[in-house]
Formats: sequence, structure tokens, C-alpha cells
Amino acid sequence: MILRNSRQTDAAMHVAHPPSDAVTRRDGGSLAGLAIAILATNGVEEVELTDPAAALRQAGARTVLVSPQSGEIQAMEADVNPTNRYHVDMQVGQAHAHDFAGLVLPGGTTNPDHLRMDRDAVRFVREFVQEGKPVAAICHGAWTLIDAEGVRGHTMTSWPSLRTDLTNAGAHWVDRDVVTDGMLVTSRNPGDLKVFCPAIVAMFASAHAASHATAAQMPQGHAT
Repeated sequence: MILRNSRQTDAAMHVAHPPSDAVTRRDGGSLAGLAIAILATNGVEEVELTDPAAALRQAGARTVLVSPQSGEIQAMEADVNPTNRYHVDMQVGQAHAHDFAGLVLPGGTTNPDHLRMDRDAVRFVREFVQEGKPVAAICHGAWTLIDAEGVRGHTMTSWPSLRTDLTNAGAHWVDRDVVTDGMLVTSRNPGDLKVFCPAIVAMFASAHAASHATAAQMPQGHAT
């Protein structure tokens, strides 16, 4: 079980749960067999957590909610309205990029502000950057990328208030609904999810295909 809603109302279940693996993996999917980390903590914008997870699972991936804390995290709507609580699958202190094919950083103002102050969370994000693995960030999610030294030289977007911080960190900020630059996909706000979700699926699939192609071209050792 990946993203589990602790409130059992019908409405909440409809919002929070992507289709089951039995349905999403019927045709394999472009991300079949891949594990994608979603890094979040209390204050995460709920729709920026659930919509990407649903899109990734629809493509066949297994999403893993990673957080500094154990137990559950509290999601929010527009930073002020508590919504549902979500089960944490793995604490970030035990998480490493080499176990995942990609990383998603949802927003919400307080969520990334807490993450960027957590040493293990920053280390985890930095590992993806250093290993050249794909990262997707929406809204305020890009904030943590600054501390992980993952924005310099990139063209990217975000919630408008991050523009100065990202520019000062060496990024080229643009006002677009979605920007793909190398192994980084970014979007501005929940209204961009309709283009952000397909873009992250496409990037993760492309990165996976490229890594397989590279591995296939490597010379094989010979027994002596």
C-alpha cells in the first residue's frame, strides 16, 4: 500500500486513492516495475500529492511516500484547510536514490520549508541530482531543490514567490505551465497538474528507456 488515507469517508477515498495495481498494471504501462519516491511532510498540498501518484500508478509505477517522520502526514488544501492524513511508507533517513527510478516533490508552503531544514531530506534529494536521476517538482516543491544544489543552470518554473530564490541559486526562471529541462520537470501550481502529470510520466519513462539502452551498449565481461 502506498498512499493510504486515514479518513474513511467515501469522498476522501475518491480523492486520495489512485486505481489499484490490479487495474493499472493490466497492460504493463510505460513505468511498469519502477519505484518512484514522493517526498513530503506535514503541510503538503493534497492534490499535488495525490494527482501525480495516480498518474504514475496508472502508468504502472509503484509510488513510495517518503517523509522525515513515521506514521502519517497531514495534507492541506491551499495551505489553510486540513484535508486527509497519509501513511508514510519509508522514513527519509533510510531512503536512498539508488532504490528509486525518480523523485516527485509536491508543494504546499510549509511542506518544502520543513524538508529543506531536514538534513536527510536534503541529502536524499541531492542524491537524485548527483546520480542524474529524474526529478519532478511542482509549486513550492522546488524550494528543497535549492538546498540540494539541484537548480543551477536549469530553466524551470515554480510558484511565483520562489522566482527570486531560484534565480539567486542559478536557475533561469520562466512563467510556463510546465518546463522540462534535462532530468528536471517543474510546474507552477495545482492548476498545472493536467500538464504536469503527463510530463512526469513521459520523463520518467524516457529516463528509464535511456538507462536500459546505455546498459545494453556496455561491453559484457568474459569469463577466464
